[in-house]
Amino acid sequence: MSLPASVTSELLAKLTGMVVAAGGRSHPVTEAYTGDKVVDLPQSDPADVRTAYAAAREAQAVWASWPLKRRLDVMKRFHELLLGKGLIVADLMQAETGKARRMAFEETCDVLMVTSHYIKAAPGILKDKKHGGVVPLVSTSTEVRIPKGVVGLISPWNFPFATSLSDAMPALIAGNGIVLKPDNKSTLNVAFGVGLLYEAGLPAGLVQIVCGTGPDIGSAIVENADYVMFTGSTATGRVIGAQAGQNLIGCTLELGGKNPLILLDDANLDDAIPGTIMATFLNAGQACMHIERIYVSDRRREEFTKRFLEAVQAIRVDATYDFTPDMGSLVSVAQRERVQAHVEDAVAKGATVLTGGKARPDLGPAFFEPTVLTDITPDMILARAETFGPVTSIYSYSTVDEAVALANDTEYGLNASVWGSDRTAAEAVGRRIRAGNVNINDGLATSYASKKSTSGGFKASGVGSRHGDAGLLKYTDVQNVAVLKKQVLSNPPDTDWSKQVDRTVKGLRLMRKLGIR
Repeated sequence: MSLPASVTSELLAKLTGMVVAAGGRSHPVTEAYTGDKVVDLPQSDPADVRTAYAAAREAQAVWASWPLKRRLDVMKRFHELLLGKGLIVADLMQAETGKARRMAFEETCDVLMVTSHYIKAAPGILKDKKHGGVVPLVSTSTEVRIPKGVVGLISPWNFPFATSLSDAMPALIAGNGIVLKPDNKSTLNVAFGVGLLYEAGLPAGLVQIVCGTGPDIGSAIVENADYVMFTGSTATGRVIGAQAGQNLIGCTLELGGKNPLILLDDANLDDAIPGTIMATFLNAGQACMHIERIYVSDRRREEFTKRFLEAVQAIRVDATYDFTPDMGSLVSVAQRERVQAHVEDAVAKGATVLTGGKARPDLGPAFFEPTVLTDITPDMILARAETFGPVTSIYSYSTVDEAVALANDTEYGLNASVWGSDRTAAEAVGRRIRAGNVNINDGLATSYASKKSTSGGFKASGVGSRHGDAGLLKYTDVQNVAVLKKQVLSNPPDTDWSKQVDRTVKGLRLMRKLGIR
């Protein structure tokens, strides 16, 4: 298969040249559809990481001195550039990750939406907030937002552009620099986005790209950071969180999920079937918020299963750089083998494959069929572990209480979906699920795409959140600037403390009654 015309040798040389790496080591980037090598990606070492932080800190001092409006003007230009070049990002993303073009294009839209939101919202979120001080009238206290410094941003391969650029956007707007480590499998599209930021007017050196495996450079990224933003597995998140805590820096960890969907008896299947298909098989199931567990009542299971399987079997899977396929490839042969191992383990222990269940080497080395299982038991790997592929399982329930208990029976708590015609009742069910994102009559997009509200995980699905006011404020320290207009807090040496205590108690009581304090 030929690469898209936009992916030229000149472009590849430019993108790989953006990586801070002086040691001469490299990692082969392969086209996911064929396994053919695209380019050699330079690999950084801990010394390169330290070099990247030093350059980013120098540039950050300049960037933070700019007025917020000037920083936002850069982001407005970036937004326009991305609107015009989003399909080049999609070309690169497809070549690296194998995802369907529809999904690749939609991923660029996430960055556009986040950028647009914070361009509008940042002045209000970051503005100084003045409060009354300790003594009414003669004192004030003002919250001032100060950028953290340089953020270590570690992004995964499944949604590389969004988790890199969308997470970088609020950090940059707040006045920070960034040392960014994309996954080796998905660096090129990210580097292209960083190039657009520089084209829009970002100071030279503000965003540094380093590449390498977690064991090689992960520790150095956290060690030198003022804040860490990580999206990836729960196991790695625990390691990063521990190191961040040891260094007394903050972090956001957006981790794994084993996300449930509950179909209530009054759900409209005309809506629920396509919605469940999208939530289950988008990005070939390689999404931390995608649905891996479907709970249907005994009364509606037969009807739902029949219609759901028909829709699954109609999914168009192919390896093309156009908008025809519904689903593309898994990111790598290793990921396909992981998914296949989960399915084979389940079948060996008694699970039933309702459709799919096999690799598709006729399409490419990492393709796997959309797969639906049932008869899942707790001893199976995919009953508890995140499979992260185009695989879901159907379970039965008798009562809504049982469905909620089953949905909550997991260490994860990232996303959940509830479908029902009575939206009030469906929302009441959703509020009982221990998950950071709950979607009513949708699988995942309604919550995640609501950029004004935060998105994060409960339990082993993460710490902190992205989006909303919190998604910007987390990249700042708050400074309390307090002003006393007249010195009234000192007591003279001859103070009668018995009378002083009485006056203080009366004053505090009066201020409480008047609502002053």
